[in-house]
Amino acid sequence: MQTKVVMLGTGNPRPEPDRSGPATAIVVGDTPYLIDFGPGVVRRISAAFEKGVTALGYGGVNIRTAFLTHLHSDHTVGYPDLVFTPWVMGRHEPLEVYGPAGIAAMTDHVLKAWQVDVDARTSGLNQHNQTGCRVNAHEIAPGVVYRDSKVTVTAFPAHHEEMADSFSYRFDTPDRSIVISGDTAPTQNLIENSRGCDLLIHEAYSMMAYRNTERPTREFRHRHHTSSEQLAEIANEVKPGTLVTYHRSSVGEDGSNLREDVLTEEIRRAYRGRVVAANDLDIF
Repeated sequence: MQTKVVMLGTGNPRPEPDRSGPATAIVVGDTPYLIDFGPGVVRRISAAFEKGVTALGYGGVNIRTAFLTHLHSDHTVGYPDLVFTPWVMGRHEPLEVYGPAGIAAMTDHVLKAWQVDVDARTSGLNQHNQTGCRVNAHEIAPGVVYRDSKVTVTAFPAHHEEMADSFSYRFDTPDRSIVISGDTAPTQNLIENSRGCDLLIHEAYSMMAYRNTERPTREFRHRHHTSSEQLAEIANEVKPGTLVTYHRSSVGEDGSNLREDVLTEEIRRAYRGRVVAANDLDIF
């Protein structure tokens, strides 16, 4: 049973036209699992479908299980899209969502905000089903949060400053082990849960950009995220099969993006393993 990882969105809060918000799909055989749902998530799912990842279903109709790292808007703005668009496209099963405290309240508000739409689609001429727009929200604690015949998902605490209830995830499938950091400063939890994994997908910011940025942005990055130098240290201890960077921050002093390979070069100064800077729709 083959496992694929599809980088649906690799961006950050900056609205870059070539990067959707954070979203990653892990496809085990013919079953997809989604992590985070940033802006543009369903359009990227459709793009991946057209690229050959048909297990996702066009418009995300096959996405039935999703996980959230934390409640920041750049990771959640695509939530209504994830709930309603696959339903409109034909999903019948409720969506199962696992995430930190607050996901249940967010879910209730999303469903209430689109209640007029649901009523119209279920009672109007289209006669959409009444189940595919439902969501079962599960607020999780550290440990194994999900298991089926294809995957075991373990959540462990991330450190994202005031977002106290934030998680990283490890996915163990029959043929691969995958860790997704979410937004986090370095933690021992991540190191302990990532040792020897096949794929470590980790956020990072460039030290060149960091040094060229004035406070308080510099302090914010340091307390919320992981630098290229810190990530190299983590990778040297964890020794993943492949290190993949996403949710990258490489913004220079003038607000423009630095050269795409700057952050990767910074990591490679101290880490000799395989490093890949992910772009939207890359498959690993």
